[in-house]
Amino acid sequence: MAAGIALTLGACAPSSGGTAADAPTDVSTDVASAGDVTIKLTDFWGSAEGDWVDAVIQDFEAKYPNVTVARTSEDWGQLNSTLNLQLQDASGPDIATANNGWASLGTLAKGGLVLNLDSYAKSYGWDTNVPTTIQRQNKFTTDFSTMGDGSWFATPVARASLIGLYYNADKLKALGIDPPTSLAELETAAAKAKAAGEVPFEYGSMDGSTTALLGVQALLADKTKLNDYTYGDASVKATDVAMTDAITTVKKWADEGYYPDSFEGIDYQTAVSNFVGGQGVFRWEYTGSLGLNAEQQKHFGYIQLPQDGGSTVGVGAAPGALVVSAKSKHPDVDAAFLDFLMSPTSAQKAADLGLVPALSKDVKVPATSLSLTGESAGAAALDSDDGYVPYFDWSSPTMLDTLSQNIQLVYAGKMTPDAFTAAVDTDRDAFLAQQG
Repeated sequence: MAAGIALTLGACAPSSGGTAADAPTDVSTDVASAGDVTIKLTDFWGSAEGDWVDAVIQDFEAKYPNVTVARTSEDWGQLNSTLNLQLQDASGPDIATANNGWASLGTLAKGGLVLNLDSYAKSYGWDTNVPTTIQRQNKFTTDFSTMGDGSWFATPVARASLIGLYYNADKLKALGIDPPTSLAELETAAAKAKAAGEVPFEYGSMDGSTTALLGVQALLADKTKLNDYTYGDASVKATDVAMTDAITTVKKWADEGYYPDSFEGIDYQTAVSNFVGGQGVFRWEYTGSLGLNAEQQKHFGYIQLPQDGGSTVGVGAAPGALVVSAKSKHPDVDAAFLDFLMSPTSAQKAADLGLVPALSKDVKVPATSLSLTGESAGAAALDSDDGYVPYFDWSSPTMLDTLSQNIQLVYAGKMTPDAFTAAVDTDRDAFLAQQG
């Protein structure tokens, strides 16, 4: 869960020091001719995610016996706070996991600590093979005035972290309700569940949770405008990306009693525990954050609801942005490993370990896992529809606080949806003014 939550954390503006590294011009994809090479990888993946990258490394080394990948795993907080220094050290990692956004990736790229990967993107076809909405999460203009356009400074992996709708399959069956296929069907199901004495949405807002808000916004907003807003297009305002409609919807659910009693006093971990323990019919959540075991995966399903009209749009990103150190002596081999991390082979390894695969339509998931089947289908739909939208709080360093604090005021009746939307714009526009 830590990696998924990390993607939602607010970001800081990049520092003003350093010079961006130029893109290599003479590159090779012939790894076998590189000779005996050891490349160093530092990442923040543990548990099943750690097992996944270990398995991918084994496959890569089997494909290229001349390459050894020396992996180091660090706590996410520790790595995020020290990566800047590690990449300045000649003995530091060749490849590392950074966090998307201005704070981590933007700072590293602007400081010249990571390579511009445009030449490799062309050689390996990333510009064609990776959905454009995922590409943008790894790009900055070379003058670092804009995030979401320009050059590649990181790559995704063949895994996804999404916001979507989980459901208790046993409760739906008892209620005689089919899994919803639209927002309208979801609201009809919620009303029926409420009438039957069930809690429609297991939820707690004590920590200012925004998963329901951002999940609903993705169903209502134009994906291009929502991407543009988050990446700093000042001409797009929060009213243009359905923020008012989304906050109005989740407030309506609260007023209609669709959340648990006293939900304002329920913290995030308690809400998760309650849902996994059998309370509530639905829950908006990050994929993987429920911590379902193999048996529980048979009883909980997942839906990436489509927008009206059928196209699928959802909040999602790869669980980490992979960067290559500007000091690396083997960037060609590093790039080949990044490409392998995006491969169908790596996607299948993810599914085999119960993780959400991405970037491959041919992944096979265990039929016994209802939740993973739905998660995989959701990621596949977002891949095919190019429907990813970034985590909204990437739009400014303080946006997560603005959303979390003000959503509680809306629930308490102390702030209107229009005022909430205005506060969002005030936050984002202040950051853009600071950026110049």
